[in-house]
Amino acid sequence: MALLSLSRRLRRTPFTDGVEAAGVKAYTVYNHMLLPTVFRSVEEDYAHLKSAVQVWDVSCERQVELRGPDTGRLMQMLTPRDLSRMQPGQCFYLPMVDETGGMLNDPVAVKLEEDRYWISIADSDVLYWVKGVANGYRLDVMVEEPDVSPLAVQGPRSDDLMARVFGEDVRDIRFFRYKRLEFQGRSLVVARSGYSKQGGFEIYVEGGDIGMPLWNALFEAGRDLDVHAGCPNLIERIESGLLSYGNDMTRDNTPHECGLGRFCDTRSAIGCVGRDALLRVAKDGPVQQIRPISVEGAPVPGCTGPWPIMVGQRQVGQVTSAAWSPDFETNVAIGMVKMTHWDPFTDVDVVLPGGDVRAAVVYGVFWN
Repeated sequence: MALLSLSRRLRRTPFTDGVEAAGVKAYTVYNHMLLPTVFRSVEEDYAHLKSAVQVWDVSCERQVELRGPDTGRLMQMLTPRDLSRMQPGQCFYLPMVDETGGMLNDPVAVKLEEDRYWISIADSDVLYWVKGVANGYRLDVMVEEPDVSPLAVQGPRSDDLMARVFGEDVRDIRFFRYKRLEFQGRSLVVARSGYSKQGGFEIYVEGGDIGMPLWNALFEAGRDLDVHAGCPNLIERIESGLLSYGNDMTRDNTPHECGLGRFCDTRSAIGCVGRDALLRVAKDGPVQQIRPISVEGAPVPGCTGPWPIMVGQRQVGQVTSAAWSPDFETNVAIGMVKMTHWDPFTDVDVVLPGGDVRAAVVYGVFWN
């Protein structure tokens, strides 16, 4: 197995010492940082996430901070989602697009004040795009990457664990809302959100110096809750229909192709730089779109595709993420499928490295 050579270009996180002590087995590189991908095994981590509680180092979800008089205008330029009614204390999931309507990222925006936001990004260099737009339009706004490292607590027992560390007020946080709660004299943004459908929170840790004290406090408080170190799980995210930027969607795709049309208010989000392009897409409709797919046969290898989706000799799409699901007892997958074959229960073939296998579009079975 080839090893990854480390350098200053690949940054550690405030929680790396805890991650390594917990026995991490694999990493990926995400926003120039280490993101754990396996602790015990993908399957064991999956089962535990669905039954207990895990602490995830997701510092790689870097923040782009916007601050200044023109912050609201700049934020609206970045997304087709209408932000005019967003209030401090709210978090919005955003498709972020370029001038052609192509997806640049799908971050969560956190509104801290009327003229201050954090954009919690997926894996792409959004900081440079935002700086370019701000400077190109001569906007009065500061754009920078703050010293903020998210730590996620995910799983059905996450409320109990978080209440022991932050107090009972944490239970009152609504989905995609946040409160500022105290930890060791530091006020931290705690949001009910996260990259799983098992419930949980993301703690925006300001200042790396309290990273390990918080990590250790969570594990000490959760001993009887079966708390483990964890990470975003490939199987669970596919079952839940959680998309991965750079895998399931890229700048070649519009939000409508990615199933994110409900987040596009193209008629009211007037300032968005990609608005004109997306108005045309909204009028005509996409010709391909993300769909869940069930793939027959033995467990698939880790998807390093994309793998072509075929009907006879004609390619009608591609599988971008796939894994064996112990709960569904089949291979679950995410794919981009042409409109001619995206209806539920449409039979297709998927071309795997070992040969063709039968598959079907199964909208509504995995994603609920």
